[in-house]
Amino acid sequence: MAASPTILQIIPQLESGGAEICTIQIADAIVRAGGCALVATEGGRLAGEVTAAGGEIITMPVASKNPATVLANIGRLSRLVRERGIALIDAASRAPAWSGLAAARRTGIPFVTTFHGAYGESNRFKRLYNSVMARGDRVIANSHYTGDLITRRYGTERARLTIVPRGVDVARFARSSVTPERIAALRAAWGVADQERIILQAARLTNWKGQRVAIEALAALRAKQGLAGAVLVMAGDAQGRDAYASGLRELAASLGVGDHIRLPGHVADMPAAYAAADVTLVASIEPEAFGLAAAEAQAAACPVITTNIGAPPEIILAPPHVTPGEATGWHVPPSNAAALAHAIAEALAMDGTTREAMRDRAVASVATRFTVTEMQRQTLAVYDSLLGSRLAEHFAEGLPQV
Repeated sequence: MAASPTILQIIPQLESGGAEICTIQIADAIVRAGGCALVATEGGRLAGEVTAAGGEIITMPVASKNPATVLANIGRLSRLVRERGIALIDAASRAPAWSGLAAARRTGIPFVTTFHGAYGESNRFKRLYNSVMARGDRVIANSHYTGDLITRRYGTERARLTIVPRGVDVARFARSSVTPERIAALRAAWGVADQERIILQAARLTNWKGQRVAIEALAALRAKQGLAGAVLVMAGDAQGRDAYASGLRELAASLGVGDHIRLPGHVADMPAAYAAADVTLVASIEPEAFGLAAAEAQAAACPVITTNIGAPPEIILAPPHVTPGEATGWHVPPSNAAALAHAIAEALAMDGTTREAMRDRAVASVATRFTVTEMQRQTLAVYDSLLGSRLAEHFAEGLPQV
């Protein structure tokens, strides 16, 4: 095996989201370890970050589920493997994984899948379609919840399965790295007055992320204690779901909180967004495979409320699993606006000392359990196990010594 192997990651698009950010981070790690990083994708606003990290974008229609396009992609990927001497393919999504699997088998190179989602399975066809993500020579799960899901659904043996939690750039999200000017710029862009408190929900606009529940919780707070000083900012792309976004505005208006919500769309400066917020919500009504917003908010020292399903309870420590003095946030049942409202009220009512102690615990928890560098190193180690390379070792050698 070459000392500097070429690794191809495949992802449908690079617009926003945890899988997309992870793809960029792994490309960066491959380059820093002395390898060559290629990313096959249809592109998107984050594509420039791959090239900035030293990787290369290969534009290809890999988001398509059209069988003819999937078949054509097998040929495209097979030619790419031979022309560029690609040593391994890592697929981050189902549609391109089918092409990647076939191309890897055709060319005789290892195939890795990285599970970023807790995919729904409503019928046998959907189960078959999803199963490609469990067919890698190695399967990377982004949380223990996801790992258990893979084993339960597909019978994937533990020898092929590796748990690699997603990582957060703790330094980038640290409050000390965010200037007051950046916070002020966001508040102005959102139309939030200096004295108003911000409840942040950082998620793309789709029903399972729980935006409607968040609005209902806002209305419940208004009914109990008034909302003169609080605004719910739902930061995320609609991704074409304009009717859903309009429905959120209509729901807020009907519940009397229309003036207390903001839908700014994609927010590029998320460290400043978390720094501006008084509390962050992960209100998903279906299980999150990881829940990157929960980890990012903790790194930014922003109190977090998550639903108690999926992987977020692995990230946010809360009673009854820990004592109140060990908590880094709150867990609430999904689709329960009253419970969410109660937790928001608790978060906003914390005194300065209690809030600061929770912030310190949250930052320390992320810094020891969910760093980007450890996620990068562990992923490279998976590649090494298949290639006999030393990417993880070379990557670690380049890290700052502490």
